[in-house]
Amino acid sequence: MKISKRKEISRFMRFATVGVIGAVVDFSMFNLLATVLGVRPVVAQVFSFSAAVLSNFIWNRLWTYPDSRSKPIQSQMIQFILISVIGLLIRTPFFVFLEPNLIRFFSTILPTGTITPTFAGHNVALAMAIVVVMFWNFLANRFWTYNDVDQPKKMNHELDEREKTTPRTVRR
Repeated sequence: MKISKRKEISRFMRFATVGVIGAVVDFSMFNLLATVLGVRPVVAQVFSFSAAVLSNFIWNRLWTYPDSRSKPIQSQMIQFILISVIGLLIRTPFFVFLEPNLIRFFSTILPTGTITPTFAGHNVALAMAIVVVMFWNFLANRFWTYNDVDQPKKMNHELDEREKTTPRTVRR
């Protein structure tokens, strides 16, 4: 599989743009759940992550990898979800570690009357976790979920090596 550097940079930029859309979904749902509804932050980030995964799958399939159609959509979605779950397993401990430390940090530097240290700690921890997982998600999805994008399309008249060397049986 030959990969064009320019094409991969373009794909990564589209993937990152889709990731920004996913981050908006992620942050919006996270803040709704954690700040407005009082759901524990570690639980809220799992649900917000799941909503972002669905959004990202749809946009990546339609826009980042429109030429990836040799696999059924169900197979690609399962692969995308599996990679995302691994990303969640990377992200959650990272978030759990960062969040209380960042809340403590922001409680020492934020002036009174601005955003709360808790709000800042939650969102900065989530942003850092998203950036870390983005690289895992891009590489794993590029080389597993969407690994068919650089393969030349086989024309009907072309035969693969097995078809050329296997004797054909004529039916009467």
